[in-house]
Parts: sequence; C-alpha cells; structure tokens
Amino acid sequence: MCGICGCEGATHGNASDHSHEHGHDHSHDHAHGPDHSHGPDHAHGPDHSHGHDHAHGHDHAHGPDHAHGPDHSHGHSHGPADPEASRRIAVEHALLAENGRLAADNRARFRLNGVLALNLVSSPGSGKTTLLERTIASGAGVAPFSVVQGDQATDRDAVRVRNAGARAVQINTGTGCHLDASMVARAVAELAPARGSVVFIENVGNLVCPALFDLGEEARVAVLSVTEGADKPLKYPYLFRGADLVLLNKTDLLPYVDFDVSECREAVRAVNPDARVMAVSAKTGDGMDGWYGFLRERLGRLGAGPGERRWT
Repeated sequence: MCGICGCEGATHGNASDHSHEHGHDHSHDHAHGPDHSHGPDHAHGPDHSHGHDHAHGHDHAHGPDHAHGPDHSHGHSHGPADPEASRRIAVEHALLAENGRLAADNRARFRLNGVLALNLVSSPGSGKTTLLERTIASGAGVAPFSVVQGDQATDRDAVRVRNAGARAVQINTGTGCHLDASMVARAVAELAPARGSVVFIENVGNLVCPALFDLGEEARVAVLSVTEGADKPLKYPYLFRGADLVLLNKTDLLPYVDFDVSECREAVRAVNPDARVMAVSAKTGDGMDGWYGFLRERLGRLGAGPGERRWT
C-alpha cells in the first residue's frame, strides 16, 4: 500500500474557487517515525534490538566465501515477527477495506443518479488535463461534464478545466499520492452533477498508489503518452490491469520520439487482454471521436438520459 510514500491529509477546494480545509486525517499510520528509522546501519531504534551481536548494517559484508546457499544457517534466531509491522499491515488492510466500502457507496449513488464517473490515472505529464480541456471544448454534445481535480498542490489544473467550460472541485492531497473514495464523495456532493452527465476524476499523477484505491468509478481510464516508454504497462501492470480503456496520448509527437505503438499495444494486451486501446492527440484532436464514442457507450449502459434532477 503506501508504506513508503506516507500519505497524509487533503485540502479540498470547492467549485467556486474558494478553498477550505476538510481536516481529512488520511494518515495510514505506517510512517517510519523517528523511533523506527532505517538508516545506513539499519538500526531499529533503542527498543528494537535483536538481542545478539550479529548486526545487519553495512559492516556485515558477505565476501566471496560467505555464500548464502540453502544450507547456510546464521546459527541464531531472529525471534518473533515484529509486532509493529504486523499492526501496520492490519491497519493498512482495514483502511483498504473501509475505502472499498465507501467506493461501493459512491458507485451505487452514481448509478442511482444516472451519472457516469470515470477515474483518469497516469504518470505526471501524460496530458490528462489537456485531454479534459479538449473533451470539454469539443465534446460538449456528448453530455454535461464536471471534474474532480486531484493534485498534491495548487489549483492550476482546476482553473484550466473551469476556463474550458466545466465545473470543477480541487482536492489537494499534500504529500498524499492518490485520491480515495471519501475525498471523491465529498467533492461530488459539492458538484451535484445532473442526471446524464459525466464526472471525470483526474487522479494524482502516479502509477502505483492510485491503482490500489477504488473510487466508485464506473470505468478506469489509463492515459499513457508517447513520450513515455512503450513498456510502461509491463513495468506497472497493476494500474493497467485495472484499466477499462488505455488512451495513448500525444500521438502528434510520434515523428519526434522513439516509441513503438505496436509494442505498447502488445504490452497492454499482455497484462490486460480486455482493455481497449485508443491512440489520440489531445492537442490536435486526432482520434478523439473514438474517445467521445466511448463516453456515449458508457452513458448508454447506465441508461442515463439527460435530465434536470440533481445529485441526491
């Protein structure tokens, strides 16, 4: 989960450009605080001694004659498993379970209200916000659009989305590297989307943690640009395994970069044979009709025609 990145609280700005604190305590309670530092000598703090003189720091060199074959025993026991580590694992599982429960509530409410929610995930700089600007400006006939905008800091992308013509709520996660279901629930309640509309959830740019958190979306869209490696789906399989659609963006740059589209498609197919892949350029508009078709198709599955009823 987030045992390395140390997610913390989020600041949530509303659709009217006014920011306010939600006091969201999103700490995973698994940070390695000052008493649990893994420094160069791998010390486990004053109270975490192994009870023997066999230190595991950098001074424990294993020369060429010190092989760790199957019969190599250290001749000592490491004692019982670290209870703190076990507690952290239990907390992390509980957090994911609670997030899953809230995501299920979100999904049920989206469906009840006839709203299509899409979770856009990618690495930073893939072009998610540019994709949304183009979609809002050129795909206005598809449905009313609104955006939940996730970033660690600033509301720059939310401003861009509003300038393109859509309502947006900004969520700043601080040191957090992903959105979660509770953040989305509050943001969507503020947006109050109309029946038959689309809510784009632009997740924080990250290829790891966002893949673990269900937000209650109807579909997950992975955005991959041609300025990244064609093997990204193989290197980050969990994110692409959960994607319903992969948008291969910035195709206008293909003449200038070393990127094999066929290799990328094969990489997606290797980890997720059911994912659809569409090549688009959010800058020029090439291939965007296929994207708009995907939105219409997913709205049709919900049976959500446009209407006046707002979010309930």
